Amino acid sequence: MRHRLIALFGALGLVATVLGASAAVGTAASERAADSKLSLVAYSTPREAYAKLIPMFQKTAAGNDVDFSQSYGSSGEQTRAVKAGLQADIVALSLAPDVDELVAANLVDAKWKAQAYKGMVTNSVVVFVVRDGNPKKIKSWNDLLRPDVEVVTPNPFTSGGARWNVMAAYGAWRKAGKTDKQAQGNLLRLFRNVVVQDTSARASLSTFNSGKGDVLLAYENEALFARTQGLDLQFVIPKATILIENPVAVTKSSPDRAAANAFLRFLRTQAAQQVFADNGYRPVVKSVENRNRAKFPVRPGLFTIDQLGLGGWTNVQKRFFAPKGSVMARIQRAVGGSTG
Repeated sequence: MRHRLIALFGALGLVATVLGASAAVGTAASERAADSKLSLVAYSTPREAYAKLIPMFQKTAAGNDVDFSQSYGSSGEQTRAVKAGLQADIVALSLAPDVDELVAANLVDAKWKAQAYKGMVTNSVVVFVVRDGNPKKIKSWNDLLRPDVEVVTPNPFTSGGARWNVMAAYGAWRKAGKTDKQAQGNLLRLFRNVVVQDTSARASLSTFNSGKGDVLLAYENEALFARTQGLDLQFVIPKATILIENPVAVTKSSPDRAAANAFLRFLRTQAAQQVFADNGYRPVVKSVENRNRAKFPVRPGLFTIDQLGLGGWTNVQKRFFAPKGSVMARIQRAVGGSTG
Protein backbone atom coordinates (compact mmCIF):
# COMPACT_ATOMS: atom_id res chain seq x y z
CA MET A 1 0.00 0.00 0.00
CA ARG A 2 2.78 2.44 0.91
CA HIS A 3 4.49 1.80 -2.42
CA ARG A 4 1.19 2.37 -4.23
CA LEU A 5 0.67 5.71 -2.49
CA ILE A 6 4.19 6.81 -3.33
CA ALA A 7 3.58 5.89 -6.95
CA LEU A 8 0.24 7.66 -6.95
CA PHE A 9 1.65 10.89 -5.49
CA GLY A 10 4.57 10.69 -7.90
CA ALA A 11 2.16 10.44 -10.81
CA LEU A 12 0.12 13.33 -9.50
CA GLY A 13 3.29 15.37 -9.18
CA LEU A 14 4.19 14.60 -12.76
CA VAL A 15 0.71 15.62 -13.91
CA ALA A 16 0.97 18.87 -11.94
CA THR A 17 4.35 19.55 -13.49
CA VAL A 18 2.99 18.92 -17.00
CA LEU A 19 -0.08 21.05 -16.35
CA GLY A 20 2.07 23.81 -14.95
CA ALA A 21 4.34 23.69 -17.97
CA SER A 22 1.32 23.74 -20.31
CA ALA A 23 -0.09 26.74 -18.47
CA ALA A 24 3.26 28.49 -18.77
CA VAL A 25 3.37 27.77 -22.52
CA GLY A 26 -0.21 29.03 -22.87
CA THR A 27 0.62 32.18 -20.93
CA ALA A 28 3.73 32.77 -23.03
CA ALA A 29 1.71 32.28 -26.22
CA SER A 30 -0.91 34.73 -24.98
CA GLU A 31 1.80 37.24 -24.15
CA ARG A 32 3.30 36.83 -27.62
CA ALA A 33 -0.11 37.26 -29.19
CA ALA A 34 -0.74 40.37 -27.14
CA ASP A 35 2.69 41.73 -28.04
CA SER A 36 2.27 41.04 -31.78
CA LYS A 37 0.26 44.13 -32.64
CA LEU A 38 1.08 46.08 -35.74
CA SER A 39 0.05 49.66 -36.36
CA LEU A 40 -0.83 50.40 -39.99
CA VAL A 41 -0.80 54.09 -40.92
CA ALA A 42 -2.16 54.62 -44.44
CA TYR A 43 -3.54 57.19 -46.84
CA SER A 44 -7.30 57.43 -47.15
CA THR A 45 -8.30 55.36 -50.16
CA PRO A 46 -7.17 51.75 -49.46
CA ARG A 47 -9.15 51.42 -46.20
CA GLU A 48 -11.65 48.94 -47.69
CA ALA A 49 -8.89 46.83 -49.25
CA TYR A 50 -7.02 46.53 -45.95
CA ALA A 51 -10.28 45.66 -44.19
CA LYS A 52 -10.21 42.45 -46.25
CA LEU A 53 -6.45 41.92 -46.41
CA ILE A 54 -5.75 42.02 -42.67
CA PRO A 55 -8.12 39.13 -41.80
CA MET A 56 -6.64 37.17 -44.72
CA PHE A 57 -3.13 37.68 -43.35
CA GLN A 58 -4.25 36.67 -39.87
CA LYS A 59 -5.32 33.29 -41.27
CA THR A 60 -1.78 32.58 -42.48
CA ALA A 61 0.96 30.97 -40.40
CA ALA A 62 2.87 34.25 -40.31
CA GLY A 63 -0.13 36.30 -39.21
CA ASN A 64 -2.21 34.05 -36.96
CA ASP A 65 -1.09 35.75 -33.73
CA VAL A 66 -0.87 39.33 -35.07
CA ASP A 67 -3.37 42.04 -34.20
CA PHE A 68 -3.62 45.41 -35.96
CA SER A 69 -4.49 49.00 -35.24
CA GLN A 70 -5.26 51.16 -38.27
CA SER A 71 -5.18 54.88 -39.08
CA TYR A 72 -6.31 56.48 -42.35
CA GLY A 73 -6.09 60.04 -43.64
CA SER A 74 -4.54 62.16 -46.35
CA SER A 75 -1.02 61.02 -47.20
CA GLY A 76 0.65 64.30 -46.27
CA GLU A 77 -1.15 64.53 -42.94
CA GLN A 78 -0.34 60.91 -42.09
CA THR A 79 3.32 61.53 -42.87
CA ARG A 80 3.40 64.55 -40.57
CA ALA A 81 1.59 62.60 -37.83
CA VAL A 82 4.19 59.81 -37.90
CA LYS A 83 6.98 62.39 -37.76
CA ALA A 84 5.22 63.96 -34.78
CA GLY A 85 5.12 60.66 -32.90
CA LEU A 86 2.14 58.64 -34.15
CA GLN A 87 3.05 54.96 -33.63
CA ALA A 88 3.49 53.19 -36.94
CA ASP A 89 4.92 49.78 -37.78
CA ILE A 90 3.85 49.96 -41.42
CA VAL A 91 3.26 53.06 -43.53
CA ALA A 92 1.22 52.74 -46.73
CA LEU A 93 1.27 56.14 -48.39
CA SER A 94 0.20 57.73 -51.64
CA LEU A 95 3.58 58.50 -53.13
CA ALA A 96 7.30 57.91 -52.63
CA PRO A 97 8.25 61.40 -51.36
CA ASP A 98 6.10 60.89 -48.28
CA VAL A 99 8.09 57.77 -47.40
CA ASP A 100 11.33 59.58 -48.22
CA GLU A 101 10.28 62.30 -45.80
CA LEU A 102 10.16 59.61 -43.10
CA VAL A 103 13.59 58.42 -44.24
CA ALA A 104 14.92 61.95 -43.73
CA ALA A 105 13.42 61.89 -40.22
CA ASN A 106 15.27 58.59 -39.55
CA LEU A 107 11.98 56.72 -39.19
CA VAL A 108 12.22 54.48 -42.28
CA ASP A 109 15.28 52.71 -43.67
CA ALA A 110 16.75 54.47 -46.71
CA LYS A 111 16.82 51.11 -48.52
CA TRP A 112 13.02 50.75 -48.53
CA LYS A 113 13.01 51.03 -52.34
CA ALA A 114 15.22 47.96 -52.54
CA GLN A 115 12.36 45.72 -51.46
CA ALA A 116 10.17 43.87 -53.97
CA TYR A 117 8.64 45.96 -56.78
CA LYS A 118 10.83 48.92 -55.79
CA GLY A 119 8.82 49.35 -52.61
CA MET A 120 5.46 49.70 -54.39
CA VAL A 121 2.35 47.70 -53.56
CA THR A 122 -0.30 49.02 -55.97
CA ASN A 123 -0.65 51.13 -59.11
CA SER A 124 -3.40 53.33 -60.51
CA VAL A 125 -3.91 56.17 -63.01
CA VAL A 126 -5.44 59.64 -62.83
CA VAL A 127 -8.93 59.81 -64.35
CA PHE A 128 -11.76 62.32 -64.88
CA VAL A 129 -14.90 61.43 -62.93
CA VAL A 130 -17.80 63.16 -64.71
CA ARG A 131 -21.53 63.65 -64.31
CA ASP A 132 -24.01 61.17 -65.74
CA GLY A 133 -23.76 61.18 -69.53
CA ASN A 134 -20.74 63.52 -69.39
CA PRO A 135 -22.85 66.58 -70.29
CA LYS A 136 -19.79 68.85 -70.56
CA LYS A 137 -18.11 66.39 -72.97
CA ILE A 138 -14.90 66.34 -70.93
CA LYS A 139 -12.30 64.11 -72.57
CA SER A 140 -8.93 65.86 -72.48
CA TRP A 141 -6.81 67.94 -70.13
CA ASN A 142 -7.51 70.99 -72.29
CA ASP A 143 -11.23 70.58 -71.57
CA LEU A 144 -10.48 71.32 -67.91
CA LEU A 145 -9.34 74.82 -68.90
CA ARG A 146 -12.71 75.84 -70.35
CA PRO A 147 -14.49 78.62 -68.44
CA ASP A 148 -17.69 76.54 -68.16
CA VAL A 149 -15.98 73.62 -66.35
CA GLU A 150 -15.78 73.44 -62.55
CA VAL A 151 -13.09 71.10 -61.19
CA VAL A 152 -12.82 69.28 -57.86
CA THR A 153 -9.40 68.11 -56.71
CA PRO A 154 -7.74 67.82 -53.28
CA ASN A 155 -5.17 70.28 -51.97
CA PRO A 156 -1.70 69.26 -53.23
CA PHE A 157 -0.13 70.36 -49.95
CA THR A 158 -2.11 67.84 -47.91
CA SER A 159 -3.04 65.11 -50.39
CA GLY A 160 -0.71 62.79 -52.26
CA GLY A 161 -3.51 62.14 -54.74
CA ALA A 162 -3.63 65.83 -55.58
CA ARG A 163 0.09 65.83 -56.34
CA TRP A 164 -0.44 62.95 -58.73
CA ASN A 165 -3.24 65.00 -60.36
CA VAL A 166 -0.94 67.99 -60.79
CA MET A 167 1.86 65.96 -62.35
CA ALA A 168 -0.58 64.09 -64.59
CA ALA A 169 -1.83 67.40 -65.98
CA TYR A 170 1.63 68.96 -66.29
CA GLY A 171 3.08 65.80 -67.86
CA ALA A 172 0.24 65.43 -70.35
CA TRP A 173 0.74 68.99 -71.57
CA ARG A 174 4.50 68.48 -71.85
CA LYS A 175 3.91 65.26 -73.80
CA ALA A 176 1.61 67.24 -76.10
CA GLY A 177 4.46 69.61 -76.95
CA LYS A 178 3.93 72.44 -74.48
CA THR A 179 6.99 74.10 -73.00
CA ASP A 180 7.62 74.03 -69.27
CA LYS A 181 6.38 77.61 -68.99
CA GLN A 182 3.25 76.88 -71.03
CA ALA A 183 2.46 73.78 -68.96
CA GLN A 184 2.83 75.80 -65.75
CA GLY A 185 0.53 78.44 -67.23
CA ASN A 186 -2.06 75.76 -67.92
CA LEU A 187 -1.80 74.54 -64.31
CA LEU A 188 -2.68 78.05 -63.16
CA ARG A 189 -5.67 78.13 -65.51
CA LEU A 190 -6.73 74.69 -64.27
CA PHE A 191 -6.61 75.72 -60.60
CA ARG A 192 -8.58 78.87 -61.34
CA ASN A 193 -11.39 76.43 -62.27
CA VAL A 194 -11.04 74.40 -59.04
CA VAL A 195 -14.06 75.07 -56.82
CA VAL A 196 -13.13 72.92 -53.79
CA GLN A 197 -9.76 71.72 -52.46
CA ASP A 198 -10.41 69.07 -49.80
CA THR A 199 -7.64 67.61 -47.66
CA SER A 200 -7.80 64.09 -49.13
CA ALA A 201 -8.86 62.15 -52.21
CA ARG A 202 -11.66 60.40 -50.31
CA ALA A 203 -13.01 63.75 -49.07
CA SER A 204 -13.00 65.09 -52.65
CA LEU A 205 -15.01 62.07 -53.79
CA SER A 206 -17.62 62.89 -51.12
CA THR A 207 -17.70 66.52 -52.24
CA PHE A 208 -18.25 65.54 -55.86
CA ASN A 209 -20.95 63.05 -54.88
CA SER A 210 -22.72 65.86 -53.02
CA GLY A 211 -23.18 67.65 -56.37
CA LYS A 212 -20.25 70.05 -56.45
CA GLY A 213 -18.30 70.47 -59.69
CA ASP A 214 -18.47 69.12 -63.23
CA VAL A 215 -15.39 66.89 -63.04
CA LEU A 216 -13.38 65.26 -60.26
CA LEU A 217 -9.68 64.52 -60.71
CA ALA A 218 -9.25 61.18 -59.00
CA TYR A 219 -7.52 57.87 -58.76
CA GLU A 220 -9.02 55.27 -61.08
CA ASN A 221 -9.41 53.02 -58.02
CA GLU A 222 -11.57 55.65 -56.26
CA ALA A 223 -13.92 55.79 -59.25
CA LEU A 224 -14.16 52.00 -59.34
CA PHE A 225 -14.65 51.89 -55.56
CA ALA A 226 -17.56 54.34 -55.83
CA ARG A 227 -19.28 51.94 -58.22
CA THR A 228 -19.02 49.11 -55.68
CA GLN A 229 -20.82 51.40 -53.22
CA GLY A 230 -23.79 51.77 -55.56
CA LEU A 231 -22.72 55.10 -57.04
CA ASP A 232 -23.11 55.02 -60.80
CA LEU A 233 -20.19 57.33 -61.47
CA GLN A 234 -18.82 57.60 -64.97
CA PHE A 235 -15.18 58.32 -65.60
CA VAL A 236 -12.89 59.02 -68.51
CA ILE A 237 -9.29 57.84 -68.69
CA PRO A 238 -7.51 60.51 -70.75
CA LYS A 239 -5.19 59.30 -73.49
CA ALA A 240 -2.24 60.86 -71.66
CA THR A 241 -2.15 60.18 -67.95
CA ILE A 242 0.33 59.26 -65.25
CA LEU A 243 0.99 55.87 -63.69
CA ILE A 244 0.35 56.25 -59.97
CA GLU A 245 2.71 54.14 -57.85
CA ASN A 246 1.81 53.62 -54.18
CA PRO A 247 4.56 52.66 -51.70
CA VAL A 248 4.58 50.68 -48.46
CA ALA A 249 7.39 50.39 -45.89
CA VAL A 250 8.23 49.18 -42.39
CA THR A 251 9.40 51.73 -39.86
CA LYS A 252 12.66 51.49 -37.95
CA SER A 253 10.83 51.87 -34.64
CA SER A 254 8.61 48.82 -35.12
CA PRO A 255 9.06 46.45 -32.14
CA ASP A 256 8.06 43.50 -34.34
CA ARG A 257 9.72 44.10 -37.68
CA ALA A 258 9.60 40.38 -38.52
CA ALA A 259 5.79 40.40 -38.41
CA ALA A 260 5.65 43.74 -40.24
CA ASN A 261 7.88 42.47 -43.05
CA ALA A 262 5.80 39.27 -43.22
CA PHE A 263 2.74 41.45 -43.81
CA LEU A 264 4.53 43.33 -46.61
CA ARG A 265 5.46 40.02 -48.26
CA PHE A 266 1.84 38.90 -47.96
CA LEU A 267 0.62 42.09 -49.68
CA ARG A 268 2.53 41.05 -52.80
CA THR A 269 1.12 37.53 -52.99
CA GLN A 270 -1.28 36.75 -55.82
CA ALA A 271 -4.21 36.41 -53.41
CA ALA A 272 -3.58 39.81 -51.82
CA GLN A 273 -2.97 41.51 -55.15
CA GLN A 274 -6.30 40.16 -56.40
CA VAL A 275 -8.01 41.81 -53.42
CA PHE A 276 -6.38 45.10 -54.40
CA ALA A 277 -7.59 44.55 -57.98
CA ASP A 278 -11.11 43.83 -56.72
CA ASN A 279 -10.93 47.20 -54.94
CA GLY A 280 -9.93 49.08 -58.08
CA TYR A 281 -6.12 49.08 -57.83
CA ARG A 282 -3.86 48.00 -60.66
CA PRO A 283 -1.72 45.12 -59.33
CA VAL A 284 2.07 45.33 -59.28
CA VAL A 285 2.36 41.54 -59.67
CA LYS A 286 2.40 40.92 -63.44
CA SER A 287 0.42 37.68 -63.43
CA VAL A 288 -2.43 39.31 -61.48
CA GLU A 289 -2.27 42.40 -63.70
CA ASN A 290 -2.61 40.22 -66.81
CA ARG A 291 -5.55 38.36 -65.26
CA ASN A 292 -7.36 41.68 -64.77
CA ARG A 293 -6.40 43.31 -68.07
CA ALA A 294 -10.02 43.83 -69.18
CA LYS A 295 -10.72 45.87 -66.06
CA PHE A 296 -7.65 48.08 -66.44
CA PRO A 297 -7.25 49.22 -70.06
CA VAL A 298 -3.87 50.34 -71.35
CA ARG A 299 -3.68 54.00 -72.38
CA PRO A 300 -1.42 55.00 -75.30
CA GLY A 301 0.00 58.06 -73.55
CA LEU A 302 0.66 56.51 -70.14
CA PHE A 303 3.84 57.87 -68.54
CA THR A 304 5.65 57.63 -65.21
CA ILE A 305 7.03 60.40 -63.03
CA ASP A 306 10.57 59.38 -64.04
CA GLN A 307 9.74 59.80 -67.74
CA LEU A 308 9.07 63.52 -67.37
CA GLY A 309 12.78 64.35 -67.30
CA LEU A 310 12.51 66.24 -64.01
CA GLY A 311 14.81 64.02 -61.96
CA GLY A 312 12.07 61.93 -60.31
CA TRP A 313 10.02 62.67 -57.22
CA THR A 314 12.93 64.05 -55.22
CA ASN A 315 13.30 67.03 -57.55
CA VAL A 316 9.57 67.25 -58.34
CA GLN A 317 8.74 67.56 -54.68
CA LYS A 318 11.07 70.53 -54.23
CA ARG A 319 10.25 72.28 -57.49
CA PHE A 320 6.49 71.82 -57.50
CA PHE A 321 5.35 71.27 -53.91
CA ALA A 322 7.67 73.01 -51.47
CA PRO A 323 5.49 75.27 -49.25
CA LYS A 324 7.45 78.36 -50.31
CA GLY A 325 8.65 79.36 -53.76
CA SER A 326 7.50 76.25 -55.64
CA VAL A 327 5.32 76.10 -58.75
CA MET A 328 2.20 75.10 -56.81
CA ALA A 329 2.91 77.49 -53.94
CA ARG A 330 2.83 80.36 -56.44
CA ILE A 331 -0.33 79.00 -58.06
CA GLN A 332 -2.06 78.53 -54.71
CA ARG A 333 -1.19 82.08 -53.76
CA ALA A 334 -2.68 83.32 -57.03
CA VAL A 335 -5.96 81.42 -56.59
CA GLY A 336 -6.27 81.85 -52.81
CA GLY A 337 -5.49 78.21 -51.97
CA SER A 338 -3.70 76.94 -48.86
CA THR A 339 -0.13 75.63 -48.70
CA GLY A 340 -0.50 74.44 -45.09
